[in-house]
This record gives sequence, C-alpha cells and structure tokens, in this order.
Amino acid sequence: MADVIIAVIIAVIVSACITWFAAVSYCKKVAADKIGNAEDKARQIIDDALKTVDSEKRALEEEKRKSLLDLKEESIKSKNELDKEIRERRNEVQRMERRVLSKEEALDRKTETLERKEQSYNSKLDDLNRKKAEILELHEKQVQELERISGLTSEQAKEFLLKSVEDDVKHDTAVLIREMDSRIKEEAGKKAKEYVVNAIQRCAADHVSETTISVVQLPSDEMKGRIIGREGRNIRTLETMTGVELIIDDTPEAVILSGFDPIRREIARVALEKLIVDGRIHPARIEEMVEKAQKEVETNIREEGENATLEVGVNGIHPELVRLLGKMKFRTSYGQNALKHSIEVAQLSGLLAAEIGVDVRIAKRAGLLHDIGKAVDHEMEGSHIQLGVDLCRKYKESPIVINAVEAHHGDVEPTSLIACIVQAADTISAARPGARRETLETYTNRLKQLEDITNSFKGVDKSFAIQAGREIRVMVVPEKVSDDDMVLMAREISKQIETELEYPGQIKVNLIRESRVTDYAK
Repeated sequence: MADVIIAVIIAVIVSACITWFAAVSYCKKVAADKIGNAEDKARQIIDDALKTVDSEKRALEEEKRKSLLDLKEESIKSKNELDKEIRERRNEVQRMERRVLSKEEALDRKTETLERKEQSYNSKLDDLNRKKAEILELHEKQVQELERISGLTSEQAKEFLLKSVEDDVKHDTAVLIREMDSRIKEEAGKKAKEYVVNAIQRCAADHVSETTISVVQLPSDEMKGRIIGREGRNIRTLETMTGVELIIDDTPEAVILSGFDPIRREIARVALEKLIVDGRIHPARIEEMVEKAQKEVETNIREEGENATLEVGVNGIHPELVRLLGKMKFRTSYGQNALKHSIEVAQLSGLLAAEIGVDVRIAKRAGLLHDIGKAVDHEMEGSHIQLGVDLCRKYKESPIVINAVEAHHGDVEPTSLIACIVQAADTISAARPGARRETLETYTNRLKQLEDITNSFKGVDKSFAIQAGREIRVMVVPEKVSDDDMVLMAREISKQIETELEYPGQIKVNLIRESRVTDYAK
C-alpha cells in the first residue's frame, strides 16, 4: 500500500514537472513571437520616421533656398533704390553748390558796388559838411544883419514869435472848444431834454412845505381847560411823555403842538385827539393814550414804508429799511417831504433808465433808497449820505445801489449809469418849481458867493446873479479880455462854481464883452 502511494506521488510529481516544462516552453514560444512582432513594428516605425525626417529636411532646404532667393532680390532692390537716392542727392548738392557760387559772385559784385557808393557818399558828405558850415556862417551873418535892421535881439524876436504862436493857439483852441461845445450841446442836449421832459411829464408829485408845528382842532374852548388840568398837571404830563410843547393861546378851538421832532409831534397829536374823543383827561389816561399813540404811529410808519415800496414797484427790501422809509414821511428838507421826494426820485430814475436802456428795477431801488440816511441823521452822527451807505451795506444792498447812494451829491465818482441817473433824478426832483424852500439868508449868501467868485477873475468888470441864482451875467473889460479869452474864462468860472458852491439844478454862466466909443460934437 505504501508502494502504491509512493508510485502515485512520483507519478504526480513527474506529471507536474512535465506540465511545468510544457508551460514554460509554450510561454517562451509566445514571448518569442511577441518579441519578433515588436521588433518588426519598431523597424517599421524607424523607417517611417526616417522617411518623415527626409521629407521635412527636403522641405526645409527648399524653403531655405526660397528665402535666400527673396533676400537676394530684396537686397538688390534696396541697393538700386539707394543708388538712385545717392545720385539724386549728389545732383541736388551740385545744384546747391552752383547756386552758392552764383550768390557769392553776386555778393562780390554788390560789395564792390557798395564800396564805390560809400566812397561817393563820403565825398558827398564832406561836401555837405562844408556847405553846412558855410550855411551856419551865413545864418549867423543874416541873424546879425536882421538884428541890426530890426533893432531886436534874437531873444526878443523869439519872445515875439512865441507870443504870436500863443495867440494863434489860443484862438484855435477857443474856436475848437466853441465848435465842440455847440456840437455836443446840440446832440446831447436834445436827447437829454427829451428824456428829462418825458420823465417829468410822466411823474406828478405834490408841492409840500416844511413845518415844525401841528394844529389839533378842539370841539370847544372849554376843552382847553381840561387839557391844562388842575394846576397844569395834565399839560405837564403830556409834554413830559411826548417831548412836545403844547401852546394854548387865544386861537379859537385849537391847540398848537410845537416840536422839532416830527414823529414825537405826531405821537402827541394822535394821543391828544384820542383823549379829546375819550373825554377822560387825567395823567394816568394820558400815559395810556400816549403808549397807544406810539404803537399806532409805529404801525403807520411801517405801512407808509410798505406803501412806498408798492407804489414804486420795488420788492425784497429789508424790513428795517422799509421801516426807515416810513419814518421819512415825517422828515422834510427845505420844505420838501423826504418820503415823497424819494418816491419821486425813484419814479424819475425808472423812467430815465427805461429811456436809456439800463435796469429799471435797480434804478428805482437806488432812487428810493438814495436819502435813507435822512431817517436817522438826527439820531446818529454823520451826514445822511454816509449814514445811508452804512445802512445799505448793513442790510446787504447791491454795490450799484450803495454807489448810487454815496454818489448822488457828487461826493464820490459814480461807477455806473444808474448812479448818474439817480443824480439827475435827485436834481430834477429838488429843482422843480415849488419843490423846496430856502431861507432868505441862505439864498442871499449863495447869490453873494456866486458874484464874488466871478468878480475874482482878472478882466471882470462886474457881475450880476439873476433868475434866482440860476444865471450869472458877467461883464468883462474889452481891452483886457478878447473873444477867445471869453470862451476859456467861461469854462474856468463854471469849474470854480462847481467846486466851491452847493446849489440845486444848474447855473448858466453868461459872459458879455461890449465895446463903446464916445465922442462929442461941439
């Protein structure tokens, strides 16, 4: 049994060895076949690669050959163009050389010509110098001979000639001034008259007069005693509260209120009228009525200012300026109501601005505010012009309006047409008949100053101020003042009057030169 098992084991081992050797030989055969196929494919790939490299090499060589041919053609073309350009430049250089040579030859010829001319000029200059010396010598001899013949030295003759020339120039200047004045007056005067007349015709204003008193009508003379009160306590209280003097005299059924401040006088008038209507007149009631009157007058002031702005058509004015305009209702200047004057100036300024073609709204605004300083000039130091300028600046008015306020009396130069328009409108409003009233003393002093100014000029015989000081008639000495001198003298007198005098409107300066010869028959 053991032998059988061993034999089986040996048989299995032998069969396994045979199987293993068979498998190994088969694998070797399969591997050899695969290796042979791989070598064949590798040789085929190498052959294909060699063929591809050869074809690309031939293509590169062909392309290289074409590139060399193109490069040779381009180089040949560039060389030909360069040769052509070199030939053209060479020809141009040759032409320029020929031109330079020709110019040098021409310059040489001109230089020779100039040298010959210079020699000729030098010789002529020498001749001229000799002739000049001879002329100077002859001139000196002639001057000496003229001095001997005329009996005048050269200085005396020069003075005589200068005097003649001065007279001629003076005559020509006077003639020219006269012609220019007549032409300017003819052209500008016609237009100015048209503007001013149109403006005056379209603006109507009341004639007013200055007053420092107010009259309150009484229902009966019995009321005078009640106003005075026991031992005068009522009238004292009223005068103390208002600062106004009450004059109770023999005037029937009337009480006179006197005071320099028109607003205080108005408060006293309103308070007194309220007391008369109420009938209860005693110190406590007087104080109450005075307070009500103050509020009523203040309200009236604001309403008058607003009415003035509405009447003129000016909007956007600061409320404080409107209130100050209302206060001007109670302010007068030479008998002319300040508020009515300002409204009139605003209307005239607007009309003149429309005629000239400038801003009507700004012109009216400047005309309305031009005298705003008069509302506070009795409360603050300074002229009404400076106070008005300060107020306009404080309440942010435009520079044009401020300049118009500052320049409306000629204190500064106007910087705009609107300032000139306000000047003209202010003069028209102040100078129209019935607008203002001067005191007799001021009027006579102005006339005397006017005559003194004209009499101070050399050659004036006498002068007369006529037409209420709007014309000065000057009589000159005919032997001392010629017709030409009169033109210059009239201008100088006008300038001095403008500088030294203050007057409304304008003053006509009229010079008269009259020659008289008197003889007697015996």
